[in-house]
Amino acid sequence: MRLKRIYILSMLAALGLPAFAQQDSVYIDFLDQKLEQGANKSMTRATSTASVSVITNADIDKRSSKNIGNAILGEGNGLIGLQGTGTTFYNNEPTFYIHGLQSLSGSNPLILVDGIERDITMLSQDEVQEVQILKDAAAVALYGYKGANGVLYIKTKRGAYHSQDIRVRYEHVFSNLVNRPRFIDGPTYALAMNEALANEGQGPRYSEQEIAAFKSGAYPDLYPNVNWVGETFRHHGVDNRATLEFSGGGEKFRYFTMGTILSNKGFIKNPSANEGYSTQDKYVRGTIRTNLDIDLTPTTMLQANIFGALSEMSAPGANVDLWKMCYNLPSAAFPIKNRDGYWGGNSTWAGSNNPVAQSQGAAYYKIHDRALYFDATLQQDLSAITPGLSATLQGSYDIWSNLYENHSREYNSGSYPVVGWENGEPVIGAYWEGGKQGEMGTAAGTTDYRRRFDFGVSINYDRTFGESNIYAQLKYDYDFQETTGVNTKIYRRNYSFFGQYTYADRYMLGVTLMESGSSRLAPGSKWAFSPTVSAGAVLVKDPESSIANFLKVRASYGIISSDVLPGDNVWTYYAQSYATSGVQYLWGSGYDTTDGSTTIGQMATANPGHEKARKINVGIDAMLFKGLTFEFDFYHQHRYDIWIDGSGEYSKLIGFTAPFVNAGVVDSHGVDVALDYTRNFGDVTFNIGGTFNWNKNKIKNQGEEPRAYDNLVRTGNPLESIYGLKAIGLFTSEDEIKNSPAQNFSDVRPGDIKYEDVNGDGVIDQNDVCKIGHSAVCPEIYYTFHLGGEYKGFGLSLNFQGTANYSAMLNTAGYYWGLTGNTSLAQEVYDNRWSLENNRADALFPRLSSTSNANNNQTSTFWLRDRSFLKLRNVEVYYYLPQSLLSKTGFINECKFYVRGNDLFCHDHIKNKDAEVIGATRPSTRDVIIGAQITF
Repeated sequence: MRLKRIYILSMLAALGLPAFAQQDSVYIDFLDQKLEQGANKSMTRATSTASVSVITNADIDKRSSKNIGNAILGEGNGLIGLQGTGTTFYNNEPTFYIHGLQSLSGSNPLILVDGIERDITMLSQDEVQEVQILKDAAAVALYGYKGANGVLYIKTKRGAYHSQDIRVRYEHVFSNLVNRPRFIDGPTYALAMNEALANEGQGPRYSEQEIAAFKSGAYPDLYPNVNWVGETFRHHGVDNRATLEFSGGGEKFRYFTMGTILSNKGFIKNPSANEGYSTQDKYVRGTIRTNLDIDLTPTTMLQANIFGALSEMSAPGANVDLWKMCYNLPSAAFPIKNRDGYWGGNSTWAGSNNPVAQSQGAAYYKIHDRALYFDATLQQDLSAITPGLSATLQGSYDIWSNLYENHSREYNSGSYPVVGWENGEPVIGAYWEGGKQGEMGTAAGTTDYRRRFDFGVSINYDRTFGESNIYAQLKYDYDFQETTGVNTKIYRRNYSFFGQYTYADRYMLGVTLMESGSSRLAPGSKWAFSPTVSAGAVLVKDPESSIANFLKVRASYGIISSDVLPGDNVWTYYAQSYATSGVQYLWGSGYDTTDGSTTIGQMATANPGHEKARKINVGIDAMLFKGLTFEFDFYHQHRYDIWIDGSGEYSKLIGFTAPFVNAGVVDSHGVDVALDYTRNFGDVTFNIGGTFNWNKNKIKNQGEEPRAYDNLVRTGNPLESIYGLKAIGLFTSEDEIKNSPAQNFSDVRPGDIKYEDVNGDGVIDQNDVCKIGHSAVCPEIYYTFHLGGEYKGFGLSLNFQGTANYSAMLNTAGYYWGLTGNTSLAQEVYDNRWSLENNRADALFPRLSSTSNANNNQTSTFWLRDRSFLKLRNVEVYYYLPQSLLSKTGFINECKFYVRGNDLFCHDHIKNKDAEVIGATRPSTRDVIIGAQITF
């Protein structure tokens, strides 16, 4: 029933588009929407045969985010975007999929900025005109080896002829940490540890006197009770974002220039300001972009784009993970500072594990990102030779580097141990010292760099004969990239032909022929031929109809190749490897002539190939009732010749490591649906809409070795499925343990998890593992719905996004799996644990353990949770000052004030955690943004 409700909810539709749109402009905007395919001509939606969805600038400008990746969460049809969590600089980037999980080799799409593969972490949403989602073979064919998983195409803004605008935007962001982890306090930790030891048949660690001391707080430096999360982090953080844009143009020149500044203040509670520095985990970024369009002659046009960025991240000394420290350090470990004023620490929990000390006394660490991107396109009209002929020359050069400054230092830490109690008072032993006061470091250097060069040249032909239009392109492009490390230089070349015939703007036939080469692949398999065909037909085109205004059907079929490498990017898979032991000097005197041995390493792949994707897509684009736009796509993909480890296809009798083989096969299929309706009621403009994406896949072959039992077979299941044991409650007595099948993971006691004997062999072991959950990486169902309206300048928009068929495992150390290794423990786990007193077989968590409990820590349905969620991704309330008032100023054309909220609400099935980022130690945030935008 829950899944049915999701289907119904997602189809009802969703919120917010340009609230000022009129019915006729909705029709025109939808049909004339330019869709990218890499063909030097943007086909309109009315004439394109490809499956492409568009996220407009109006959609982007609803969620205030640090970059364009975070701004498009919950937007677009066919795009799955999942938020990350971390500091503004680290691990806070979303993960994207187009049509879900697709291959054993990975499923991340190609991301392009103005046609060039680029990192988007520094790209501001203010410089983006639109984001296009390229999904089928017809849409991605011209991207060669890199487009098999789909393409996310980002177009930046450009100037306009005969115009001049200046736009200023400022935003102040209030961020709050939500679902901050709640750990047990000092006295509870002592009780919990004693209980865990008793469960294991051991004596207590803490006496009654010591537990009383934890509770009373009489000896805070000996029996502390420290809330490490509360002492290390504050609840709120602050961002400031400012943007200045200049755009316009004259008769032969257009320009767009923008500068942005982002400043994030971080969440560390008390960053020390001694010696002129702060230990706050703050982040500052400045970017500048200039996009130029120059008509050099009536037949020659030049586009040039320059982007530069500088960012600086500052963090506490050694750039450590303070949140992880808080998970590992219990409240009862040691005080923040001891009685002598030195930072707390002891032999059990070293002083370096003191998160407050690390956040204030270890100085600081800095990381700098520097980027400079340049690309240019020269277009030459050659109609003097023959009408419709033109040539395009494109080139780009990008360089990026990451540098560090390590100004960390050591600090004094220690504690006074208690060696006993006399007369009701603790007896203090000799001082334990675990550190020393050091000088700030001065190390600096480059940790990572990337550079890229792209070049392309094409001949284009665009000619209309009566009602027939022919567009054709012959293109050569070259791509070089290099990153930090060994074997990181990559050279790719493409020779392509693209052609589309259109008759009467109603019937379209397209074909792409691609020959791609890559240095990554083995000799003899570096080149691949990839053909694609597509067709479309406009069945209805009547803007005056009260029912159907536009209806187009389209279909595509193509084979897309990929140059992904086997294993962990293994370049030598096609060469036989050997290993030599000992030393051999067979000639000369005075040398060690000890015989060595030569052994064969991993077998070379005998007939290497490359991965391929056979894509089929059928789609509909429609407009109904003069305001309802509709997009529908059904796709099927056959991914084959995927690189896999060949050990499952070879017997171990071969005597050495099996080769990689092109034998993997994955089939996937799914549906994308998008609805959007805009309607005017006098002065009120109303918009509602939504998307629904269902993506299903199945592993057909992965070279799986023969399995002893059917439940162990993974072929035939979806990618990234969760496998584990089936839990059937908790043991409540020794008799129950004796009368149950033996569980061969560790000693089993009452309160431990009881598992089902899936294969019926009378023993619980790894042979009872089976599929227990959906993927924890990507949901099968992803849906959005939005709602918006405007009245006389006042507006409201809301955007919701949800998932279904999505799983998670509760296995965070120090939280769900606590106490082990002297780590902390969540209050939620302690409150709902099994104990001798309650002895509940249905307790939410098993007995407490002081040491690693292999039986309870198995992946199983006991820890499995439904990860489905529904979030209010963003909400905006805004007001445009009336033109009657602005006209009196003589220089202000538009003024907008707004309040926005990001991720303000989440409904999920996991208590005290955000289901979207369940595995992370750092909590997610809720943001409230106050902003203003003025156009001159």
